Amino acid sequence: MKATSSQKIKIGVFTFIGLAVLVLVIFFIGNQKNLFSSTFQVSGTFKNVSGLQIGNNVRFAGINVGVVQDINIVTDSSVKVDLTLNNNVKKFIKKDSKLSIGSDGLMGDKLVVIAPGGLTSTQQVEDGGRLATINPVDVDKIIAKLTSVANNAASLTEGLSAIVNKVNSGKGSIGRLLNSDRLSRDLEGTVRQAKTTMKNVHATTTTLNTDLKAAQSNFLLKGFFNKKKKKAKQDSIKKAEAAADKAAGKDNKDNNQ
Repeated sequence: MKATSSQKIKIGVFTFIGLAVLVLVIFFIGNQKNLFSSTFQVSGTFKNVSGLQIGNNVRFAGINVGVVQDINIVTDSSVKVDLTLNNNVKKFIKKDSKLSIGSDGLMGDKLVVIAPGGLTSTQQVEDGGRLATINPVDVDKIIAKLTSVANNAASLTEGLSAIVNKVNSGKGSIGRLLNSDRLSRDLEGTVRQAKTTMKNVHATTTTLNTDLKAAQSNFLLKGFFNKKKKKAKQDSIKKAEAAADKAAGKDNKDNNQ
């Protein structure tokens, strides 16, 4: 069965549309992968690439400026990452710029971030140059630490809950004190009694001081107190003289030597 002219036209239109879509897809992908623009390459060595893959984006100042071209394991502790960057950003990337691995959002794909340089060098990076790197944080270790902290917090919470339950049920000294009205009243009575006792002690001390002053003024006991003061004064003078004699003897001994 021969195709009619209308069918031929329809086939031609669909073919043209298909080719146009294919060209647009190729152009879009090529533009994303920098296939149609002038590029240059740089590289960096990481200890861990944290899931970075070939074809992931490279960002500078928050703008996609290239892609990850290749990832190769160099040794058991180093991985080389090759980047293909747009040539129009070459003048902004200095030799002391640093590479780090980040994420496109919280749960997005991994990407390489280029930090601006210019602190120790103002020369722009060369094609094929190697940049310093900042190794990513080990997420597994952080998760393990957070899990340990969460487990400890859960154990601590359970312990505090058990203590609170014991106190609320009246167990232990604190529980009995908080839940027993009798113990509370006894404690209040003890505190009041202690305050009363201290007040009596202060009053007694004041009375004794007053009586002692009165006794010193009494003519019958005045001689006794005067004699006691005189003896204390004489003892002080003797101690001072003995100390002076001892010091003088030490000075004479030093002069003789």
